[in-house]
Amino acid sequence: MARLFGTDGVRGVANESLTCELAVKIGQAAAAVLGGNQKKRPLVAVGMDTRISSDMLASAISAGLCSSGADVLSLGVIPTPAVAYLVRKYHADAGVVISASHNSAEFNGIKIFSANGYKLPDELEEKIEDMILGDQKIHGEIIGADVGRIIPAENAHKDYVDYLRQTVSHTLDGLKIAIDCANGAASTTAPMLFEQLGAECHILNADPNGVNINDNCGSTHMESLRKYVLNNSMDAGIAFDGDADRCLCIDENGNEVDGDFILAICASDMKKHGKLKKDTVIGTVMTNLGFIKFCQANGINFIPTKVGDRYVLEEMLLEDYKLGGEQSGHVIFSDCATTGDGELTALRVLSVMYRESEKLSVLASVMKKYPQVMVNVKVSPEGKINFYTDSKVKKAIEKAKASLGDSGRVVVRVSGTEPLIRVMAEGENTDEITEIVNTAAAEIKEALS
Repeated sequence: MARLFGTDGVRGVANESLTCELAVKIGQAAAAVLGGNQKKRPLVAVGMDTRISSDMLASAISAGLCSSGADVLSLGVIPTPAVAYLVRKYHADAGVVISASHNSAEFNGIKIFSANGYKLPDELEEKIEDMILGDQKIHGEIIGADVGRIIPAENAHKDYVDYLRQTVSHTLDGLKIAIDCANGAASTTAPMLFEQLGAECHILNADPNGVNINDNCGSTHMESLRKYVLNNSMDAGIAFDGDADRCLCIDENGNEVDGDFILAICASDMKKHGKLKKDTVIGTVMTNLGFIKFCQANGINFIPTKVGDRYVLEEMLLEDYKLGGEQSGHVIFSDCATTGDGELTALRVLSVMYRESEKLSVLASVMKKYPQVMVNVKVSPEGKINFYTDSKVKKAIEKAKASLGDSGRVVVRVSGTEPLIRVMAEGENTDEITEIVNTAAAEIKEALS
């Protein structure tokens, strides 16, 4: 059996690879590992997104937790970063989110947070995996009064929104913004948050039906938001993904402001106000070359990590850096959050616009984006493993890098959440990098077929 945890928890097609039986086992193993040797009954906060299978899987993992003697604090449909925050506020021993983030409705996933609101480190995930994959009996006889209960959290959404509101010291009066909730978890919090701050809010895609999450909406499908911003003369468009840990923007001219632009805007503002520790920003190997050049031109240090916000956060924690993120819109502000938070990110960007009385397009102009072309090569689980050792794959990558030389870069990596090899090239000439990427992708696909 393949390993369970990828870069963002356990992910798969619900009721196929991600079954109720597996969710029960994950709940049992998580209770055993995270509950430790403590004498008190463990408390685990469980939240979920809006996809149709989330009820099923939340019920299954809650059953696993309760059968191992843990109590479950049920948060209902709520953003992933809200769970990370509420674990700490409610003094829970762990948090669980049922979500497949930006993926389509047939997928789902299980993410686990520790008591301090951080995603589990690799070693704890491996302990949980070993318990499940070893098919060992996870707990002893839990019967009678030792069985856990499920407790509704009545004020979870209000508590999370109140926390976000206190991160800004002013209103957003006068700003006219369109907010795309992706028919996901942000539907439960974003309207309340941004309307309370005084912005004129046009809420889009906040009517989830279980299968329309991320369906031609949200941060992975920006076209409808772009049209709405232009047709309605909005100051900005804000797009979240299904679990609202990502945020991308559209400026008043209809241009996309991705995570790299957001990092540049926030880094400039934080440095200006002396809040960018050691003048350093953490990104990934996929961070646009334009952002790297922005950093060089503005006296900002840039440190790249592997792709995945967990790796960005690990690097940030080493030196208590305050800002890091990914092009995809995972942005971490470690002064007040333990994970990427789409709504917090939107607040920070809108706050800069408000305080500077500046258009989003002007703020984003601090960085020039270099053309980037990426092709996803679909492979089997075995193909993902063979990628690391196949000589033809290595040769294709070396040839692609040699073709581009010093005028750009080529990055080829295995997706941590999907059965894909991602081939990316970046440079000044779009036609050139497109040809390089397509050639490399075709050769890699042939080698791993």
